[in-house]
Amino acid sequence: MASKPPKPAAKAKPAPAKKAVKKTAAKKDVAVAVAKPVLADVRAKIDHIDRSIQALIAERANFAHQVGKAKGKLAAAVDYYRPEREAQVLRMVVDRNEGPLSDEVLVHVYREIMSACLAQQEPLKIGYLGPEGTFSQQAVLKHFGRSAMGLPMASIEEVFQEVEAGNADFGVVPVENSGQGTIQITLDMFLTSNLKICGEVELRVQQFLMSRSGRIDDIERIYAHPQSFMQTSAWLRANLPKAEKIPVSSNAEGARRARNADDAAAIGGESAGHVYGLKKVVTKPIQNDADNTTRFLVIGRQFFPSSGHDRTSVLVFIHDKPGALFDVLSPFARHGISMNRIESRPSHQAKWEYGFFIDLAGHIEDESMQAALAELKAHSAEIKVLGSYPVAVP
Repeated sequence: MASKPPKPAAKAKPAPAKKAVKKTAAKKDVAVAVAKPVLADVRAKIDHIDRSIQALIAERANFAHQVGKAKGKLAAAVDYYRPEREAQVLRMVVDRNEGPLSDEVLVHVYREIMSACLAQQEPLKIGYLGPEGTFSQQAVLKHFGRSAMGLPMASIEEVFQEVEAGNADFGVVPVENSGQGTIQITLDMFLTSNLKICGEVELRVQQFLMSRSGRIDDIERIYAHPQSFMQTSAWLRANLPKAEKIPVSSNAEGARRARNADDAAAIGGESAGHVYGLKKVVTKPIQNDADNTTRFLVIGRQFFPSSGHDRTSVLVFIHDKPGALFDVLSPFARHGISMNRIESRPSHQAKWEYGFFIDLAGHIEDESMQAALAELKAHSAEIKVLGSYPVAVP
């Protein structure tokens, strides 16, 4: 019997007609239109959430007040402030964040809440390089919030003096810039001061050229802090090579002077322009490095416990002998401690004698840090622990 011929292969189904595709798309459009939220309903939900947030903030403030009571009667606001605890709270904020707001925005919101809660006892008094409108003031606001009381000082030296005398609870001073390096006067102050480093702040710095008229053709002289001139040198060479550059104690002081004449300009942050009524000469920042960042130190009168993610700064004076620097660094390597920065400065105690400023990962209470410093004593003339403090939160 002859075998049956094989069955023909199944034909592919024809593609749906264009009319059907359009019909499906139309249905989706209708669904989207139906799902469109009603503005009044959305606003009602936002109002409900705002009431809940406000109630929770009030509840948090009440508990913060109870913390103050639990600590008993203390002398001043500085006795209630715990930078290690604040750092822990802010890190938890970052860890919990799943968007859509950025870590930086949420940290700012919580910093202000904590600042207001702490100020229930008494506002902290924070010294900084003034006048109003400096980057140092911005660093104060970022780290302590707007409920702290800022005390503008005429110089970095005066910030140290007022904190040491107890007239300010803490001070905020610049220590290094990502493009221009160390602010030497700050390091030199630690050679003789007994103050401790209690925290650090990293601030993105945008430098603007500002004047009363806002016209570049009017500018014959420019006021700025020497660091700002260095940070904007390339733009100034290309655009205002003949303008006189006049260094001043702070950018805010430069802005204060520039407001008095149309042929003068100042370099500084937008806040200085707002304070002194200056206009931007060009809309974009003029610094050489787009990622220009300045690191500030918070200085106080005592050490604080570990926050769990800390940095320790030490000042080491060494004996003048071959291999002295190797002897200083090797104990940290042997005990697994990372070194973040090292900077040498004249000791001001003897000719050609130097001290080394070293930033280390970890806290002075850590066993490995204690062991490394104990080992270092045999190779150094003096070791001064400048502070152990939380690593900057974004």
